[in-house]
Amino acid sequence: MEEEAKRQLTIDLYDIYGSLLTEKQRTYFEDYYFLDLSLSEMAENYGISRNGVFDQIKRAVSALEEYEMHIHLLDKMKKIGSMEMDSKLKEEILNLLKE
Repeated sequence: MEEEAKRQLTIDLYDIYGSLLTEKQRTYFEDYYFLDLSLSEMAENYGISRNGVFDQIKRAVSALEEYEMHIHLLDKMKKIGSMEMDSKLKEEILNLLKE
């Protein structure tokens, strides 16, 4: 999978399952993926090793992938998004899945 597509998939999974991560995992994930901080910058900010930051992000991404493997919400949302139906109804269904 292309790097940018993988990154977008990871962010999509975070949008759905991010609230299930620990506060520390969410913080590291958001700093890395949304604030675009480097591992070195984060290590300095949090007073841990670069490898420690990498491990936290890796655990968070693994947890998100594990949730999707069992719950399949992103997969269901994509299928609904590709269905031909009234756009207002489609939006309502997708919003229900996000709740």
